[in-house]
Amino acid sequence: MVNLGSIWQNLLASQAPLQSMTGNATTMAGLATYSLPQLPYAYNALEPYISAQIMELHHSKHHQTYVTNLNNALKVHVAAIASSDIPAQIAQQPAIKFNGGGHINHSLFWKNLAPAETPETNYSKAAPSLAAEIEKTWGSFDEFKKAFSAALLGIQGSGWGWLVKESTAEKGRLRIITTKDQDPVVGGEVPVFGVDMWEHAYYLQYLNGKAAYVENIWKVINWKTAEERFQGSREDAFADLKALL
Repeated sequence: MVNLGSIWQNLLASQAPLQSMTGNATTMAGLATYSLPQLPYAYNALEPYISAQIMELHHSKHHQTYVTNLNNALKVHVAAIASSDIPAQIAQQPAIKFNGGGHINHSLFWKNLAPAETPETNYSKAAPSLAAEIEKTWGSFDEFKKAFSAALLGIQGSGWGWLVKESTAEKGRLRIITTKDQDPVVGGEVPVFGVDMWEHAYYLQYLNGKAAYVENIWKVINWKTAEERFQGSREDAFADLKALL
């Protein structure tokens, strides 16, 4: 069986295959599939900071590929379980992790972006509780932005940068983390917002100017969504993803 940590317990439990028991064997009689979420804005809505061309390719091609490959890998994995083929089950785990992570990360990413100069992108008004915690942790928004941007630019190869809320209410409940390739945020942490640092997220517009992309991404962060995730639970953050089944 796939063992990718608590994130899969949360997400895959919602689409668990129908099961019938015959002796000691488990037969998977059906499997729900994931689908590509619609964007909450038009492809050109984030211009000039993220071009319509990038958004269309990123969403309709790259994200769709993760969804398609995830569904295919889950189908093969279920068949391997039904036939008690342990090597085949193990062989599917990298594909499920990579494509499942890609689907999770992008589904969160689209929702934590919004058109510039809208109420959702007004940091202090849209996210008062989160803003207070950021300033408590880093001293000021500028210091937080500097630390987060440095983390993004420090990613070698492909990956993501995240602001996460820890599962405990201890001091330092907010942290900046990075994840490699399409690895999602796992454990008990709540992903408040994330930034995609794969080249397909910026290269057609910014070429090798990652720093300019990072500077401009701040203009389209949806602080309203970030505030909701900060105030909510991990299950709340992933509720929309579960609803895609």
